[in-house]
Amino acid sequence: MTRYAAFLRGVNVGGVNLKMAEVAAALTDAGFANVRTILASGNVLLESSARGPSVRKKAEATLRDSFGYDAWVLVYDLEAVRAVVDAYPFEPEVEGYQSYVTFVADPAVLDELARLGDKAGPDEKIARGDGVIYWQVPKGATLDSTIGKTMGKPRYKSSTTTRNLRTLAKVLR
Repeated sequence: MTRYAAFLRGVNVGGVNLKMAEVAAALTDAGFANVRTILASGNVLLESSARGPSVRKKAEATLRDSFGYDAWVLVYDLEAVRAVVDAYPFEPEVEGYQSYVTFVADPAVLDELARLGDKAGPDEKIARGDGVIYWQVPKGATLDSTIGKTMGKPRYKSSTTTRNLRTLAKVLR
């Protein structure tokens, strides 16, 4: 069995309100083992003998069927999440700033988002990682940042999701 982190996009932040206990129950009923949620923002730990892409498809189908919304889930084994966090290229804790990781499942979208680094404002930092975009912006400016403005577009919903670095640390505990 492999331990995975499943990151649900847009849950409890953009009109899709789900109770994490119900999410955990639905995923358990779908056959995943040791399902546990972290925070209320769509972070799920689970175990499966299936490979990541199969876990993603099954989790998305389960959430769509159980809750009736257009569910998008990105799935990574915990060692991959740990490697992403360990590779964060900026000082992770800077007073007045938020540190983020955007997970990107589509290589073309990753290329597109990586090019946004050229358009970043003076207070933003954007860097490409292995299947992710790392970024850091002043607190309160997330939605107005180069990445923040871009990520709201429908084109990115199926293949991206963003997490604060502190949230990822809680997922890895």
